[in-house]
Amino acid sequence: MGLRKIVDNIKPTFSKGGKLGFLHSTFDAFETFLFVPNTVTKRGAHVRDCVDLKRIMIIVVLALVPSLLFGIWNIGYQHSLASGGDMGFWAMIWYGILKILPLYLVSYIVGLGIEFISAQIKGHEVNEGYLVSGMIIPLIMPVNVPLWMLALAVIFAVIIGKEIFGGTGMNIWNPALLARAFLFFAYPSHMSGDKVWVAGVDGYTGATPLAQAAAGEQLPSVMEMVIGTIPGAIGETSVIAILIGAVILIATGVASWKIMVSAVIGGLFVGGIANLCGAEGSYLALPCWQHLVMGGFLFGAVFMATDPVTSAQTEKGKWIYGFLVGAVAIVIRLFNAGYPEGMMLAILLMNTFAPLIDHYVVNSNIKKRMRRA
Repeated sequence: MGLRKIVDNIKPTFSKGGKLGFLHSTFDAFETFLFVPNTVTKRGAHVRDCVDLKRIMIIVVLALVPSLLFGIWNIGYQHSLASGGDMGFWAMIWYGILKILPLYLVSYIVGLGIEFISAQIKGHEVNEGYLVSGMIIPLIMPVNVPLWMLALAVIFAVIIGKEIFGGTGMNIWNPALLARAFLFFAYPSHMSGDKVWVAGVDGYTGATPLAQAAAGEQLPSVMEMVIGTIPGAIGETSVIAILIGAVILIATGVASWKIMVSAVIGGLFVGGIANLCGAEGSYLALPCWQHLVMGGFLFGAVFMATDPVTSAQTEKGKWIYGFLVGAVAIVIRLFNAGYPEGMMLAILLMNTFAPLIDHYVVNSNIKKRMRRA
Protein backbone atom coordinates (compact mmCIF):
# COMPACT_ATOMS: atom_id res chain seq x y z
CA MET A 1 0.00 0.00 0.00
CA GLY A 2 1.41 3.39 -1.03
CA LEU A 3 0.49 5.25 2.14
CA ARG A 4 1.99 2.49 4.28
CA LYS A 5 5.29 2.74 2.39
CA ILE A 6 5.40 6.51 2.80
CA VAL A 7 4.83 6.21 6.56
CA ASP A 8 7.50 3.50 6.87
CA ASN A 9 10.02 5.62 4.93
CA ILE A 10 9.67 8.67 7.17
CA LYS A 11 9.27 6.73 10.41
CA PRO A 12 13.04 6.62 11.24
CA THR A 13 13.13 10.42 11.17
CA PHE A 14 10.52 10.58 13.93
CA SER A 15 11.84 7.63 15.93
CA LYS A 16 13.83 8.22 19.10
CA GLY A 17 17.31 9.28 18.05
CA GLY A 18 16.11 10.64 14.69
CA LYS A 19 16.25 14.26 13.61
CA LEU A 20 12.63 14.82 14.63
CA GLY A 21 12.61 12.30 17.44
CA PHE A 22 11.10 14.86 19.81
CA LEU A 23 7.89 14.56 17.74
CA HIS A 24 7.75 10.79 18.23
CA SER A 25 4.47 10.95 20.18
CA THR A 26 2.79 13.05 17.49
CA PHE A 27 3.96 10.78 14.67
CA ASP A 28 2.85 7.68 16.58
CA ALA A 29 -0.61 9.18 17.05
CA PHE A 30 -1.08 9.70 13.32
CA GLU A 31 0.38 6.29 12.43
CA THR A 32 -1.84 4.36 14.82
CA PHE A 33 -4.84 6.40 13.69
CA LEU A 34 -4.25 5.33 10.07
CA PHE A 35 -3.13 1.74 10.69
CA VAL A 36 -3.49 -1.01 13.27
CA PRO A 37 -0.38 -0.85 15.52
CA ASN A 38 2.27 -3.38 14.39
CA THR A 39 3.30 -4.24 17.95
CA VAL A 40 2.71 -7.71 19.40
CA THR A 41 2.64 -9.08 22.92
CA LYS A 42 5.86 -10.80 24.01
CA ARG A 43 4.77 -12.78 27.05
CA GLY A 44 1.80 -13.66 29.23
CA ALA A 45 -1.75 -14.48 28.29
CA HIS A 46 -3.49 -11.82 26.25
CA VAL A 47 -6.62 -11.59 24.13
CA ARG A 48 -5.55 -11.14 20.50
CA ASP A 49 -7.77 -8.61 18.77
CA CYS A 50 -7.30 -6.05 16.00
CA VAL A 51 -9.74 -3.64 17.68
CA ASP A 52 -7.71 -1.21 19.75
CA LEU A 53 -8.84 1.88 21.65
CA LYS A 54 -8.81 4.08 18.55
CA ARG A 55 -11.13 1.68 16.72
CA ILE A 56 -13.55 1.67 19.65
CA MET A 57 -13.50 5.47 19.71
CA ILE A 58 -14.18 5.60 15.97
CA ILE A 59 -17.22 3.32 16.40
CA VAL A 60 -18.61 5.76 18.97
CA VAL A 61 -17.95 8.64 16.58
CA LEU A 62 -19.83 6.78 13.82
CA ALA A 63 -22.72 6.18 16.23
CA LEU A 64 -22.88 9.95 16.82
CA VAL A 65 -23.07 10.76 13.11
CA PRO A 66 -26.91 10.40 12.84
CA SER A 67 -27.37 12.93 15.66
CA LEU A 68 -24.81 15.23 14.03
CA LEU A 69 -26.48 15.08 10.61
CA PHE A 70 -29.93 15.71 12.02
CA GLY A 71 -28.56 18.51 14.19
CA ILE A 72 -27.10 20.21 11.12
CA TRP A 73 -30.48 20.12 9.37
CA ASN A 74 -32.38 21.19 12.50
CA ILE A 75 -30.18 24.27 12.93
CA GLY A 76 -31.27 25.43 9.48
CA TYR A 77 -34.86 24.37 10.05
CA GLN A 78 -35.19 26.32 13.31
CA HIS A 79 -33.58 29.35 11.67
CA SER A 80 -36.06 29.11 8.79
CA LEU A 81 -39.00 29.00 11.21
CA ALA A 82 -37.65 31.90 13.27
CA SER A 83 -36.92 34.13 10.28
CA GLY A 84 -40.24 33.42 8.63
CA GLY A 85 -38.46 32.40 5.46
CA ASP A 86 -38.96 29.40 3.24
CA MET A 87 -35.53 27.82 3.07
CA GLY A 88 -35.14 24.70 0.98
CA PHE A 89 -33.69 21.46 2.30
CA TRP A 90 -30.17 22.05 1.02
CA ALA A 91 -30.22 25.67 2.13
CA MET A 92 -31.02 24.48 5.66
CA ILE A 93 -28.19 21.95 5.48
CA TRP A 94 -25.71 24.56 4.29
CA TYR A 95 -26.78 27.01 6.99
CA GLY A 96 -26.38 24.31 9.63
CA ILE A 97 -22.90 23.38 8.36
CA LEU A 98 -21.78 27.01 8.50
CA LYS A 99 -22.98 27.25 12.10
CA ILE A 100 -21.63 23.94 13.42
CA LEU A 101 -18.29 23.81 11.59
CA PRO A 102 -16.65 26.58 13.71
CA LEU A 103 -17.74 24.74 16.87
CA TYR A 104 -16.00 21.56 15.72
CA LEU A 105 -12.89 23.41 14.60
CA VAL A 106 -12.57 25.00 18.06
CA SER A 107 -13.37 21.73 19.83
CA TYR A 108 -10.78 19.65 18.01
CA ILE A 109 -8.04 22.23 17.48
CA VAL A 110 -8.02 23.31 21.13
CA GLY A 111 -8.63 19.86 22.61
CA LEU A 112 -6.22 17.91 20.43
CA GLY A 113 -3.68 20.71 20.72
CA ILE A 114 -3.62 20.24 24.49
CA GLU A 115 -3.50 16.44 24.11
CA PHE A 116 -0.50 16.61 21.72
CA ILE A 117 1.38 19.14 23.85
CA SER A 118 0.80 17.05 26.96
CA ALA A 119 1.97 13.87 25.21
CA GLN A 120 5.11 15.59 23.92
CA ILE A 121 5.97 16.95 27.37
CA LYS A 122 5.47 13.58 29.05
CA GLY A 123 6.92 11.56 26.16
CA HIS A 124 3.85 9.35 26.12
CA GLU A 125 1.49 8.23 23.37
CA VAL A 126 -1.32 10.64 22.46
CA ASN A 127 -4.54 9.65 24.22
CA GLU A 128 -7.34 8.58 21.90
CA GLY A 129 -10.23 9.47 24.16
CA TYR A 130 -10.63 13.01 22.84
CA LEU A 131 -11.77 11.67 19.46
CA VAL A 132 -15.14 11.07 21.13
CA SER A 133 -15.14 14.01 23.55
CA GLY A 134 -14.36 16.42 20.72
CA MET A 135 -17.31 15.00 18.76
CA ILE A 136 -19.77 15.16 21.66
CA ILE A 137 -18.95 18.62 23.05
CA PRO A 138 -20.47 20.64 20.15
CA LEU A 139 -23.51 18.35 20.10
CA ILE A 140 -24.46 19.18 23.68
CA MET A 141 -24.02 22.95 23.26
CA PRO A 142 -26.50 25.62 22.15
CA VAL A 143 -25.88 26.67 18.57
CA ASN A 144 -25.25 30.28 19.68
CA VAL A 145 -22.47 29.53 22.18
CA PRO A 146 -19.58 32.01 21.63
CA LEU A 147 -16.46 30.32 20.28
CA TRP A 148 -14.17 31.77 22.96
CA MET A 149 -16.42 30.34 25.66
CA LEU A 150 -16.35 26.96 23.95
CA ALA A 151 -12.55 27.12 23.84
CA LEU A 152 -12.41 27.87 27.59
CA ALA A 153 -14.76 24.96 28.29
CA VAL A 154 -12.62 22.57 26.22
CA ILE A 155 -9.44 23.71 27.98
CA PHE A 156 -11.08 23.14 31.36
CA ALA A 157 -12.43 19.74 30.36
CA VAL A 158 -9.16 18.42 28.95
CA ILE A 159 -6.77 19.79 31.57
CA ILE A 160 -8.89 19.57 34.73
CA GLY A 161 -11.04 16.64 33.63
CA LYS A 162 -8.39 14.41 32.05
CA GLU A 163 -4.74 15.40 32.13
CA ILE A 164 -4.40 16.01 35.85
CA PHE A 165 -5.76 12.51 36.45
CA GLY A 166 -3.32 10.93 33.99
CA GLY A 167 -5.18 11.09 30.68
CA THR A 168 -7.63 8.75 28.96
CA GLY A 169 -8.69 5.85 31.14
CA MET A 170 -7.80 7.64 34.38
CA ASN A 171 -10.39 10.44 34.48
CA ILE A 172 -13.14 10.42 37.09
CA TRP A 173 -15.76 12.49 35.23
CA ASN A 174 -16.93 12.55 31.64
CA PRO A 175 -14.88 15.32 29.94
CA ALA A 176 -17.64 16.39 27.55
CA LEU A 177 -20.06 16.90 30.44
CA LEU A 178 -17.41 18.83 32.34
CA ALA A 179 -17.20 21.23 29.40
CA ARG A 180 -20.96 21.77 29.52
CA ALA A 181 -20.97 22.08 33.31
CA PHE A 182 -18.19 24.67 33.14
CA LEU A 183 -20.21 26.85 30.77
CA PHE A 184 -23.45 26.29 32.68
CA PHE A 185 -22.02 27.57 35.95
CA ALA A 186 -19.57 30.15 34.54
CA TYR A 187 -21.82 31.65 31.84
CA PRO A 188 -25.39 30.56 32.63
CA SER A 189 -27.04 33.15 30.37
CA HIS A 190 -25.38 31.52 27.36
CA MET A 191 -26.47 28.00 28.32
CA SER A 192 -30.08 28.50 29.36
CA GLY A 193 -33.10 30.60 28.52
CA ASP A 194 -34.98 30.79 25.22
CA LYS A 195 -32.61 32.89 23.10
CA VAL A 196 -29.65 30.49 22.84
CA TRP A 197 -31.25 27.65 20.88
CA VAL A 198 -32.02 29.32 17.54
CA ALA A 199 -29.27 30.89 15.43
CA GLY A 200 -29.24 34.08 13.43
CA VAL A 201 -32.50 35.81 14.41
CA ASP A 202 -32.15 38.64 16.94
CA GLY A 203 -34.86 38.81 19.56
CA TYR A 204 -36.43 35.49 18.64
CA THR A 205 -37.10 33.10 21.50
CA GLY A 206 -37.22 29.34 21.00
CA ALA A 207 -38.18 27.62 24.23
CA THR A 208 -37.25 23.96 24.58
CA PRO A 209 -39.91 21.42 25.60
CA LEU A 210 -38.32 21.16 29.05
CA ALA A 211 -38.61 24.90 29.60
CA GLN A 212 -42.20 24.83 28.37
CA ALA A 213 -43.07 21.92 30.66
CA ALA A 214 -41.49 23.63 33.69
CA ALA A 215 -43.47 26.79 32.90
CA GLY A 216 -46.73 24.89 32.45
CA GLU A 217 -46.98 25.79 28.77
CA GLN A 218 -48.27 23.59 25.96
CA LEU A 219 -45.66 21.14 24.68
CA PRO A 220 -44.86 20.28 21.08
CA SER A 221 -46.48 17.11 19.78
CA VAL A 222 -44.93 13.77 20.68
CA MET A 223 -44.10 13.23 17.01
CA GLU A 224 -42.17 16.52 16.88
CA MET A 225 -40.17 15.55 19.95
CA VAL A 226 -39.43 12.05 18.62
CA ILE A 227 -38.36 13.33 15.22
CA GLY A 228 -36.49 16.24 16.81
CA THR A 229 -37.92 19.29 15.01
CA ILE A 230 -37.72 21.35 18.21
CA PRO A 231 -35.25 23.84 19.72
CA GLY A 232 -32.52 22.33 21.88
CA ALA A 233 -28.87 21.38 22.05
CA ILE A 234 -27.54 20.53 18.58
CA GLY A 235 -27.41 16.74 18.90
CA GLU A 236 -29.96 16.07 21.61
CA THR A 237 -33.32 16.73 19.95
CA SER A 238 -33.89 13.69 17.70
CA VAL A 239 -34.92 10.50 19.50
CA ILE A 240 -34.71 8.55 16.23
CA ALA A 241 -31.11 9.62 15.53
CA ILE A 242 -30.07 8.81 19.10
CA LEU A 243 -31.68 5.36 18.95
CA ILE A 244 -29.83 4.60 15.69
CA GLY A 245 -26.60 5.41 17.54
CA ALA A 246 -27.70 3.20 20.44
CA VAL A 247 -28.24 0.25 18.09
CA ILE A 248 -24.74 0.72 16.64
CA LEU A 249 -23.14 0.85 20.09
CA ILE A 250 -25.03 -2.19 21.38
CA ALA A 251 -24.53 -4.27 18.22
CA THR A 252 -20.76 -3.67 18.30
CA GLY A 253 -20.54 -4.28 22.06
CA VAL A 254 -18.94 -0.88 22.62
CA ALA A 255 -21.53 0.42 25.11
CA SER A 256 -23.50 -1.34 27.84
CA TRP A 257 -27.18 -1.87 27.10
CA LYS A 258 -27.67 -2.52 30.81
CA ILE A 259 -26.82 1.10 31.63
CA MET A 260 -29.10 2.42 28.89
CA VAL A 261 -32.06 0.27 29.91
CA SER A 262 -31.62 0.84 33.64
CA ALA A 263 -31.38 4.62 33.13
CA VAL A 264 -34.72 4.53 31.32
CA ILE A 265 -36.20 2.39 34.11
CA GLY A 266 -34.91 4.80 36.74
CA GLY A 267 -36.39 7.79 34.92
CA LEU A 268 -39.76 6.07 34.48
CA PHE A 269 -39.77 4.98 38.13
CA VAL A 270 -39.32 8.47 39.56
CA GLY A 271 -41.54 10.02 36.92
CA GLY A 272 -44.24 7.43 37.69
CA ILE A 273 -44.14 8.22 41.41
CA ALA A 274 -44.43 11.93 40.56
CA ASN A 275 -47.47 11.17 38.38
CA LEU A 276 -49.15 9.45 41.33
CA CYS A 277 -48.45 12.35 43.69
CA GLY A 278 -48.79 15.38 41.41
CA ALA A 279 -51.97 17.38 40.96
CA GLU A 280 -53.53 17.36 37.52
CA GLY A 281 -51.99 19.99 35.28
CA SER A 282 -48.83 20.36 37.38
CA TYR A 283 -45.30 19.58 36.25
CA LEU A 284 -45.32 16.48 38.48
CA ALA A 285 -48.27 15.14 36.49
CA LEU A 286 -46.38 15.26 33.20
CA PRO A 287 -46.48 11.67 31.85
CA CYS A 288 -43.29 9.96 32.94
CA TRP A 289 -42.50 8.66 29.46
CA GLN A 290 -42.43 12.18 28.06
CA HIS A 291 -39.34 12.92 30.14
CA LEU A 292 -37.48 10.39 28.01
CA VAL A 293 -38.06 12.30 24.77
CA MET A 294 -37.33 15.77 26.15
CA GLY A 295 -33.99 17.43 26.73
CA GLY A 296 -30.80 15.41 26.86
CA PHE A 297 -32.13 12.37 28.73
CA LEU A 298 -31.74 9.80 25.95
CA PHE A 299 -28.57 11.36 24.55
CA GLY A 300 -26.98 11.25 27.99
CA ALA A 301 -28.17 7.70 28.68
CA VAL A 302 -26.83 6.38 25.35
CA PHE A 303 -23.60 8.28 24.78
CA MET A 304 -22.35 9.65 28.12
CA ALA A 305 -23.66 7.51 30.96
CA THR A 306 -22.19 4.49 29.13
CA ASP A 307 -18.66 5.91 29.03
CA PRO A 308 -16.62 2.82 30.04
CA VAL A 309 -14.06 4.90 31.93
CA THR A 310 -16.40 6.85 34.20
CA SER A 311 -19.28 4.38 34.60
CA ALA A 312 -19.60 1.30 36.79
CA GLN A 313 -17.61 -1.74 35.64
CA THR A 314 -19.34 -4.66 37.38
CA GLU A 315 -22.44 -6.15 35.77
CA LYS A 316 -24.69 -5.63 38.79
CA GLY A 317 -23.09 -2.23 39.30
CA LYS A 318 -24.13 -1.17 35.80
CA TRP A 319 -27.78 -1.78 36.66
CA ILE A 320 -27.50 0.22 39.89
CA TYR A 321 -25.48 3.01 38.27
CA GLY A 322 -27.82 3.40 35.29
CA PHE A 323 -30.95 3.31 37.46
CA LEU A 324 -29.58 6.05 39.70
CA VAL A 325 -28.57 8.19 36.70
CA GLY A 326 -32.12 8.12 35.35
CA ALA A 327 -33.75 8.56 38.75
CA VAL A 328 -31.56 11.48 39.85
CA ALA A 329 -32.02 13.21 36.47
CA ILE A 330 -35.81 13.25 36.86
CA VAL A 331 -35.58 14.29 40.53
CA ILE A 332 -33.49 17.31 39.51
CA ARG A 333 -35.91 18.14 36.69
CA LEU A 334 -38.96 18.05 38.93
CA PHE A 335 -37.63 19.78 42.04
CA ASN A 336 -34.95 22.19 40.83
CA ALA A 337 -36.64 25.07 39.06
CA GLY A 338 -33.30 26.67 38.21
CA TYR A 339 -32.11 23.68 36.19
CA PRO A 340 -34.88 21.88 34.27
CA GLU A 341 -32.52 19.53 32.39
CA GLY A 342 -31.02 17.31 35.13
CA MET A 343 -29.14 14.72 33.03
CA MET A 344 -25.78 16.49 33.09
CA LEU A 345 -25.61 16.79 36.87
CA ALA A 346 -27.02 13.27 37.35
CA ILE A 347 -24.29 11.66 35.24
CA LEU A 348 -21.49 13.70 36.82
CA LEU A 349 -22.80 12.81 40.30
CA MET A 350 -22.96 9.11 39.48
CA ASN A 351 -19.51 9.25 37.84
CA THR A 352 -18.31 10.23 41.30
CA PHE A 353 -20.04 7.29 42.98
CA ALA A 354 -19.39 4.65 40.29
CA PRO A 355 -16.22 3.31 42.01
CA LEU A 356 -18.11 3.09 45.29
CA ILE A 357 -20.91 1.13 43.62
CA ASP A 358 -18.40 -1.32 42.15
CA HIS A 359 -16.63 -1.60 45.51
CA TYR A 360 -19.79 -2.72 47.30
CA VAL A 361 -20.82 -5.06 44.49
CA VAL A 362 -17.41 -6.78 44.57
CA ASN A 363 -17.38 -7.00 48.37
CA SER A 364 -20.91 -8.40 48.36
CA ASN A 365 -19.86 -11.14 45.92
CA ILE A 366 -16.82 -11.95 48.04
CA LYS A 367 -18.95 -12.31 51.17
CA LYS A 368 -21.43 -14.57 49.35
CA ARG A 369 -18.63 -16.85 48.17
CA MET A 370 -17.13 -16.97 51.64
CA ARG A 371 -20.47 -17.99 53.11
CA ARG A 372 -20.81 -20.76 50.50
CA ALA A 373 -17.29 -21.96 51.28
